[in-house]
Amino acid sequence: MTNENYMQLAIDKAFDGMRNGQSPFGACIVKDGQVVAVEHNHVWADTDITAHAEICAIRSACRKLGTIDLSGCVIYSTTEPCPMCFSAIHWAKISTIYYGTSIADAQKAGFNELTVSNFDMKKYGESPVEIIDGVLREKAMELFNMWNSSGKKKTY
Repeated sequence: MTNENYMQLAIDKAFDGMRNGQSPFGACIVKDGQVVAVEHNHVWADTDITAHAEICAIRSACRKLGTIDLSGCVIYSTTEPCPMCFSAIHWAKISTIYYGTSIADAQKAGFNELTVSNFDMKKYGESPVEIIDGVLREKAMELFNMWNSSGKKKTY
């Protein structure tokens, strides 16, 4: 599979979550070419402000692999991870982040994002995490477009 295929899994999972009343975010974790976890945001379902898609995927991957060390894993996120999620990715030792839309895109969709980019987090924290942005950006933007036109939009 390609990076675009893995990102599409995250996008598809985000659409699944939205159909179930969740926010428009998804994440996929891959290790050695194998999908380890694919999750959507669970903030509203779990009444847990920390249940972002990336956090849910990290929790799932850790349980599946039986470790908190996700070295060698790659994460695909529909949107640039927030500072909390970037920190969790760093602490889990995930090597690479691929994302579609930016924090600015999430802000435009009405989310209360902190304007600290992953590139700034990497720089200031001296993190080894590699960051690749804009993967399937247009398809990931469809999540926000659908969200904004749904009439069921709940932001945080």
